[in-house]
Amino acid sequence: MEDEKKSSRGWCGWCLVLIVLAAIALAIFFTVRQRFHKSDGGGAAPVPGPPGAVTKKYADALKIAMQFFDIQKSGKLENNQIPWRGDSALQDGSEARLDLSKGMYDAGDHMKFGFPMAFTATVLSWTILEYGDQMKVVNQLEPAQDSLKWITDYLINAHPTDNVLYIQVGSPKADHDCWERPEDMKEERPLTQVNTSVPGTEVAAETAAALASASLVFRTSDSAYSSSLLRHARQLFTFADKYRASYSVSIPEVATFYNSTGYGDELLWAASWLYHATGERSYFEYVMGKNGEEFANWGSPTWFSWDNKLAGAQVLMSRVSFFGSKDVSNSNNLGKYRKTAEAVMCGLLPKSPTATSSRTDNGLVWISQWNALQHPVASAFLAVIYSDYMLTSRTASISCDGNNFRPRDLRKFAISQADYVLGKNPMKMSYLVGYGDKYPQYVHHRGASIPADSTTGCRDGFRWLKSDQPNPNIAMGALVGGPFLNESFVDSRNNSMQTEPSTYNSAVIVGLLSSLVTTSSVVQSFT
Repeated sequence: MEDEKKSSRGWCGWCLVLIVLAAIALAIFFTVRQRFHKSDGGGAAPVPGPPGAVTKKYADALKIAMQFFDIQKSGKLENNQIPWRGDSALQDGSEARLDLSKGMYDAGDHMKFGFPMAFTATVLSWTILEYGDQMKVVNQLEPAQDSLKWITDYLINAHPTDNVLYIQVGSPKADHDCWERPEDMKEERPLTQVNTSVPGTEVAAETAAALASASLVFRTSDSAYSSSLLRHARQLFTFADKYRASYSVSIPEVATFYNSTGYGDELLWAASWLYHATGERSYFEYVMGKNGEEFANWGSPTWFSWDNKLAGAQVLMSRVSFFGSKDVSNSNNLGKYRKTAEAVMCGLLPKSPTATSSRTDNGLVWISQWNALQHPVASAFLAVIYSDYMLTSRTASISCDGNNFRPRDLRKFAISQADYVLGKNPMKMSYLVGYGDKYPQYVHHRGASIPADSTTGCRDGFRWLKSDQPNPNIAMGALVGGPFLNESFVDSRNNSMQTEPSTYNSAVIVGLLSSLVTTSSVVQSFT
């Protein structure tokens, strides 16, 4: 009997030890699962292969978003698929004996502002370079290339000599004194230029970025055109760098619409794109050297927009850190670009200790009441790109103040912003016009608001602005300004703060949707 008791006590002791060990193991498992701190949580995720299964809602949304570029086209239209649009502004540039008829109207008006138009082209190029294979799966690659070329054709013509760039077509005052279809415009369309006497560093540098990035897009399909784009990009960058001055200072009237807060970000952005387009060490050293020290603002994350390209440049240079050869990827300052890009990502991730508090209650990043959707969509675009760099390079995680996050966390954030735009919001409204069952009906857009068969002139067209009837034409693919901080939205044609779309909004939403339409590994080199 005593032996049995001893045996029983020994068995019970071992049970207790096993229970305690199991409890410890479970505690460790849940701690790692919950916090994902101090380790990579199991190593890097598998590298994606060729494009995977298509996510239908993003494919449908992308096809719709692409249409707004066609709506915004100026000039003699080719293969026009928009029934209420026709040829317009055919004489633009004639006073300087230039053909500036192409390009795209900026927003709901008929101005051609070179600064945001060039940004539109740069983002569209970047999208094609990173996600062209995914766009091709849903038949949107060729339309994107066509839209890009419509802008770059204009930008080439706007640069007739090395140190002259036409940056604006139209008078904002005259344009905004009219409410008419672009096909019916009769007012004068004056030209504005920057040159050595009236410099404009940021607009020249952004145009250089647009043409350099586009040269990569067309390198294999049209080598002669690609070479022309790159030649103009080099000249414009030299002009921008040699004659440094803000175009908002040189031409104060531009500040009313697209005021620049500085040109250092555009110089770094343009040099980054020229490095990718040429592989020349001089452009790399430009970004890494004293210009980086002066302008890169390392360690201080910023928002990506038509005015501030720093976050974009930091992510783009991170690509070199992830995939570049050892002789450049080991650069100390390149590491600073990547660390700052990671700080940008940490600010976006909702569970990060450094997450921005600038969000609506339902999680939309919200920075500005004017055109509120530009920042969250642009941020989400950068987040997916960075997550795909991580996946392709088998980088398991980034650290945000000791908290580790995987690529899928960045993708989840990007999806949350895309889904909000497409209708997962308190208004249960899609802010992408034409997508879903409910979207804005009173978009602040002249062409969309006036019947195509109307004979309306400049001043009497304002009756259509004031009309209480929905727009007779649907501005398919327009990404409107978006909600207020309290997530309300007033669908009114007079509410341009919320209902006006823009081409640069289209660029970032096309970028975001292209990144989400399916999955694939990103190319490790653009060349």
